[in-house]
Amino acid sequence: MQQPSGEVSRRQRLVRAGTAVILFAATAAMTLWQNTHQAVLWDLSYLLDSSDRMALGQVPYRDFPFVHAPITFLTQALLVRLFGRVYWHHIAYAAIAGGVATLLTWRLLARLLAGRVRSAEPLAAVLCLALVPLGIYSVYPHPIYDSDCVLWLLVALWLWMRADCAWTRWLAGVALVVPVLVKQNIGLPVLLVAGVLQVALAVRRGRAGHSIREPLQVLGGIATASVASLGILQATVGLRNYYHWTIWFAAQRRLPGMGAMLAAYRQPLLLWSLPAALACLLLLRGGQAAWRRAAVLYRAAALALLAAPWVYVAAQFVWLGDADDRADALLSLWPHLLVLSAALAGWGLVCRPWSRRSLLVWLLLAAVHGTFLSQQLWGSTYAIWPLLVLLLALLLVQVPELSWPLGVVASLTLVVCGGSYALSEERLSYNHLEGAVQHAQLPALRGMAAPGPWVPRLEALVRDTAHSIPPDATIVLLPGQDPFYYASGRVPHFPVLLLDRATNPYSPAELAAAMQQGGVDWLIVNTQLQLMEPPVADYDAYLHAAEAGLVLDHEVAGYQIWRRPAEGHQPGHFFPRYSPVN
Repeated sequence: MQQPSGEVSRRQRLVRAGTAVILFAATAAMTLWQNTHQAVLWDLSYLLDSSDRMALGQVPYRDFPFVHAPITFLTQALLVRLFGRVYWHHIAYAAIAGGVATLLTWRLLARLLAGRVRSAEPLAAVLCLALVPLGIYSVYPHPIYDSDCVLWLLVALWLWMRADCAWTRWLAGVALVVPVLVKQNIGLPVLLVAGVLQVALAVRRGRAGHSIREPLQVLGGIATASVASLGILQATVGLRNYYHWTIWFAAQRRLPGMGAMLAAYRQPLLLWSLPAALACLLLLRGGQAAWRRAAVLYRAAALALLAAPWVYVAAQFVWLGDADDRADALLSLWPHLLVLSAALAGWGLVCRPWSRRSLLVWLLLAAVHGTFLSQQLWGSTYAIWPLLVLLLALLLVQVPELSWPLGVVASLTLVVCGGSYALSEERLSYNHLEGAVQHAQLPALRGMAAPGPWVPRLEALVRDTAHSIPPDATIVLLPGQDPFYYASGRVPHFPVLLLDRATNPYSPAELAAAMQQGGVDWLIVNTQLQLMEPPVADYDAYLHAAEAGLVLDHEVAGYQIWRRPAEGHQPGHFFPRYSPVN
């Protein structure tokens, strides 16, 4: 007996709600679990101390050098203003943001697959299972700009794909501007490509005698948000300051050469995976006359060709023993999908009617390659796996007869291999991660945990300086590994908090001069770092320059505390400066 349509609709809503709960909860739980044993103090120092000083009213770009777009830090500063300095609030934010990003990806997948493959909703859910171990905050679990930028990009794409009236198209245009204010190297290429595509679409439709209102409405939203953003930046920090630090200075320190960008495509996998994909295409399109006689055989051969790279990567995770080699194998899927997606983008632009679905691939390619501008393939992919899953879906709809078996193989590979990649902590291997996990005890650091002595040492430093250094003293920390200001509640008075090439504008001599001019009376030197290597090549030169005119006051485990002496007191020198932990 056929069920009433209303009952079917209710069942679908229940299934959809259940799927949403499972995907959100699983992704959020992965982020929460990662935070129970991981704390990358170097990155957390920059995030928490910078956000805390913004919460105190200090203005980036104007009052102190700052090379990143503001939204991630303003978001964390808002948490500090609303709930105080308690670290687990930032963990909760990352977990919620990760779950929301997975849900947005799932709804985008369902829309992309609908009408193109059978059982689109279940297939979208199967593909999204990969985002439990590979969500925006699953591999790297702390709040960070790349992950937040992907979240806002997913919001923009979701609005863009659903825009069906004037105000929703305008809103989609507004949303496309937001990622620029989260991470400039991701947001700017996406915004530029989106604008060019909308102009080209308007011209194309105008020449065909069709209405151009839709692209103009999106462009109107882009223009509105761009003008508003520029106006706010000029009124608060000054456009000149913002451009200098986030565009000019950031490009000087981070922008890679073309060789580094093309290195991602020097993958042995491409030598046979791309010919296999081409052979599959020829097989499917050229064998139509034989479908009735050997349909199963043709499909099996085509599936074998397309699934071969995924099976190969999964097999490597079995026979390779080194976590670094396994990570390389998993990341080699990126160039494979990017080349196929670029071919699809070009074909759709030239040979097919333009639609939001066909133009979406251009935005995804712009976002991925913009991300690579920061740390290329190895370093940049930790937060953008939802974009890979969306590219995979756009390719699956080109072979609807193979979408389910190929989607299942791909999802299983990403779940198993991606889970191993996330759990191996290979992406965090620039830190010492050995030893028993130690949990923070200070109220401000509640929820922080890391293997090794790093968290207890930070807390010992905070307790020691509470009575050994005046509360309003101007302090410099080198290299700035620890979120000292956030943990202690002190107000940072020196403009630079982190000795990192990407964020520090000072040479050793300029740092010493700035310390003299800024009235710095105390210097805290971290002699044992969680980082595997010194943060800058000339680290010792910075230490010698900073210590000039200071004397060693006392030591705490892992730290030297220097002060400016009374007149006539001769400074001393102590070694070693940097001692990696064995």
